[in-house]
Amino acid sequence: MIKKTIKDISNPDTYKGIYSFHKYWGKKPTESIAFFIQNYTKESDIVLDPFLGSGFISRECLSRKRRFIGIDINPFAVEHTKFLLELPKASVFQSALHKIEEKIKQKINATYSIDNGKIASHYLWNSDEILKVWIKPEVGRSRIEIEPISFDIEKVKRFSEYSVRNIRKLTFFTNSRINVNNQMSIYDLFTRRALHNIDLILDEIKLFPDIVQKALLLTLTSSSGQMSSMVFAITNRGKTKNQISNKVEVGSWVIGYWRPKLHFEINVWNCFESRAKKLYKALLDISDHQYKIHESISMLLESKQGASILNNDCIDTMQNIPEKTIKLICTDPPHSDRIPYLELSEMWNSILNKNAFFEKEIIISNAKERNKKKSEYVEKMKLFMGESSRILTDDGILLIYFNARDRQSWQFLEILDTIPNLQFIGTFPMEYSANSVVQDNRKGGMKTDYVLVLKKRGYNIDFQYELDKISGWSASVPQIASAI
Repeated sequence: MIKKTIKDISNPDTYKGIYSFHKYWGKKPTESIAFFIQNYTKESDIVLDPFLGSGFISRECLSRKRRFIGIDINPFAVEHTKFLLELPKASVFQSALHKIEEKIKQKINATYSIDNGKIASHYLWNSDEILKVWIKPEVGRSRIEIEPISFDIEKVKRFSEYSVRNIRKLTFFTNSRINVNNQMSIYDLFTRRALHNIDLILDEIKLFPDIVQKALLLTLTSSSGQMSSMVFAITNRGKTKNQISNKVEVGSWVIGYWRPKLHFEINVWNCFESRAKKLYKALLDISDHQYKIHESISMLLESKQGASILNNDCIDTMQNIPEKTIKLICTDPPHSDRIPYLELSEMWNSILNKNAFFEKEIIISNAKERNKKKSEYVEKMKLFMGESSRILTDDGILLIYFNARDRQSWQFLEILDTIPNLQFIGTFPMEYSANSVVQDNRKGGMKTDYVLVLKKRGYNIDFQYELDKISGWSASVPQIASAI
C-alpha cells in the first residue's frame, strides 16, 4: 500500500481502474481520506462514513487493515460499496460474460438487424423520427451511415407494446433542476426495444452467484445511461481549431434526465459489453478482491477486521453505535440543495430493484412535493454533529467535506457552541476529481469543497504541525460560514 503524503492531497490523481468504472457525482479525491486514515488511525481502529456515496473510502480503510462502517440512505451507494469490497476474480467475471454472450448476444443483435442482415450500432433520432442508421464496417473504424427504410421503422414498431419485466416502477418528483416530472416513467428514458434487451440481460444475470451477480448488475447500471434515449448527438464541433464540422458525433449520457430531441439509440449489447470489458481490465490489476462484510455493527465490533455496510438513515444508525467507538469519521454529506442524490439515482435503483426511502434523505430538494426545506436540513445536520461527538473516541477526528453558497446551509456548525468536547481545528480546500455536469451547468456552480477538520477536545498529539503544511490550510472557518 503506497503511503499518501500532504503533497498528494493538493495533487490528486484522476480516477483509475475500479474507481473509474462507474459514474457517480460528487466523487472526492481519495488522497486526503487515505492520508488521515494512515496517519491518525491504527490497525483495527474503526472508521465511519455516514454518507457513503461512491464508497471508495471502504477500500481505503480495509486495505490498511482498519475496520469500517458505511451508511447511506441510497441503495445504489450501498450496492456499489459492497461490490467494491467483494470483487469477483477477473477470470470468473470473464467466464460469466462469455456465458451471457453465448445465450443472448444474437437475440439482442437480431433486434438491431437491418434488411441485409447486418447489425446496426447506432440510430440517430430526432424526437420520434429515425434520421440515420449506423453500422460498423468489416474493416476500419469509420462508421457507415444509411438512410432508414420501412424495414427499420417496422422493427421499432414491433416493440411498441412491450412492457418491462425486470425493472421496478420509478418514483419521480417534479424537479426542473434535473429535468424530471412526477408523470414520467421508464418509457420516457429508454426505447421499448432497449428495455426488451435490458430485460434479456437481467434474466441471465439472475442465474449467477451473488458476488458475480452484483458485478454484472453494476456493469448494467454503469452502461444504462448509454443505453438510454438521453445520449446527446453532438453537431457542429470541429476537430481542428476554427473549423466547424457537419459530422454528427456521439455524445454521452449526462447524469440527470435530460432528453434531447436529437439523440442516439445505441445497441444495448455493445454498451453492456464495453463496460464489462472495462471492469474486466480493472479486475486484472487487483490482488485484494474480497474483504469481510459483517451483517451488523454489533458483529463488526466483535471482530478485528472487516466492514458493515448499511442501507439506512444515518442518524438512526449512529444512535445505535456505542459512545467512544469511532476513531475517524470521514464523510461527504449532501451539500444543501446542490445534488439530489436519491432522485438522480432512481434509474439505477430501479434496475437494481431497490426501493429508496426518500422521506429519510437529509437533503434540500427543488422538488416541492418532497417538502425538503433548509430548516429541516440544518436540524438534521446538527443531529449528525451531536451523534458524531458522542461516538468519537477521546482521540477521535471528524472530517466533513462541505460547501454551500448560502449562509443558512452552514448553520449546522452553530451546534459547536453547545458541544463542549468537539473542537473545530481548521479547513483546507479540495478540488473535485469528477465534476458534476448538473452542477457545472448551474449558474454559480462551485468547483471546490472545504474539508472541515474537527477533533475531540483534549486530543493533544502533534496535530497542528502536520495540518499547517497542507496547501490552503486555514485555522478559520470558511468566510461564508463565519458570518452565520
